[in-house]
Amino acid sequence: MPELPEVETVVRGLRETILDKTITRVHVQAPPASIVVSRTLAPKTFASLLAGRKIQSITRRGKNILMHLSGELTLWVHLKMTGHFFYLPHTHPVHKHDLVLIDFKSTKGGDNGCHLRFNDYRRFGRLRLFPSDELDQQPGLAKLGPEPSEITSDDFVKLCKRRPRMFKPALLDQTFIAGLGNIYADESLYHARIHPRRMTNSPSPKKLIELHGHIQRLLAKAIRLMGSSVDSYVGVNGSSGSFQKYLRAYNNEGRPCGRCGGRIVREKIGSRSAHYCPRCQRL
Repeated sequence: MPELPEVETVVRGLRETILDKTITRVHVQAPPASIVVSRTLAPKTFASLLAGRKIQSITRRGKNILMHLSGELTLWVHLKMTGHFFYLPHTHPVHKHDLVLIDFKSTKGGDNGCHLRFNDYRRFGRLRLFPSDELDQQPGLAKLGPEPSEITSDDFVKLCKRRPRMFKPALLDQTFIAGLGNIYADESLYHARIHPRRMTNSPSPKKLIELHGHIQRLLAKAIRLMGSSVDSYVGVNGSSGSFQKYLRAYNNEGRPCGRCGGRIVREKIGSRSAHYCPRCQRL
């Protein structure tokens, strides 16, 4: 699943291609479960509600993409496992996994031969359309924890001490901290030399501040490198990320630790896997 750096890269790609454009037509061939429209907007359809709207701003919250439209509507997108946005020429063949196609009004001097496609071969992604003033009431947004890049080191320490649980499940819990997933949780714990089963309230404040610093540093570097393309992730322009070249723990099962020479192991913790060095990251 794309994590914070990958979703941020997609958001930046969308800003470069569709910001300030006006939607003219939307073609939907997605399964009903992929599209959600607020009941307050019934009986209008997803496509008819989007037509004529201008894309005024595009933001990110955790792993969620928020396209703020004219008329106080917001298109809220979660890519889930394999969702992608592509900005492609109209002449490009439409694939069976191109679930939503969005056309835009022609502008003088603009790139009028392209449209936006939402592609998702596993079809777990969700596109939701809500009045903007209803967004804060939606559980998927209202219950999100703080942004990793915004929370202070002091508040991070307080969070870990206040909500004791194992580190790996905690960092994956979007209500604890928003945007992290397997990749950046594993990498942050590796760099901080913290075992993924260790309890969040057990390290000293100094160690928690160190972890906070690694989380922010790794996310910033991953964003600069357009994310990690370890599976199917690519940006809006089809380009892959390159942070996967710098992964020290995630996806390195059986390889030597770059710090001590021990072997990276992969262990299931709860329902998710964790990659770590048992020699460096002692429980």
